[in-house]
Amino acid sequence: MRDFSRLLLAICIAAIAMPVWAAAPKDAELLEEVPPPPKVIEGQPIDQPSVAKRKDGENDVEEYSLNGEVYMVKVTPPSGKPYYLHREDRNGDWVHDGPTRPLSVPKWILFRF
Repeated sequence: MRDFSRLLLAICIAAIAMPVWAAAPKDAELLEEVPPPPKVIEGQPIDQPSVAKRKDGENDVEEYSLNGEVYMVKVTPPSGKPYYLHREDRNGDWVHDGPTRPLSVPKWILFRF
């Protein structure tokens, strides 16, 4: 039984790897050195997130923004653990990251027209 399972595993691996070997073009050549990725995309600098710190009463508030849009807020009360607020999406309300936070479903932009 053990030999049969090893034979079956070898056949499965060969069946998976065979199309990969067959897909390589005949005139393919290896690159000597891969160039590094560009630091600037066609004249547009890559924006870095910025942090603005302020006081709201006794609380310390840090606002994290990217491209002029606030995406997360860290609130640190004078006594206690800091907590974070973030948006579920661009049109949504602020969601509290804490022990009783609601379900936050991941939402990604796949295509933009």
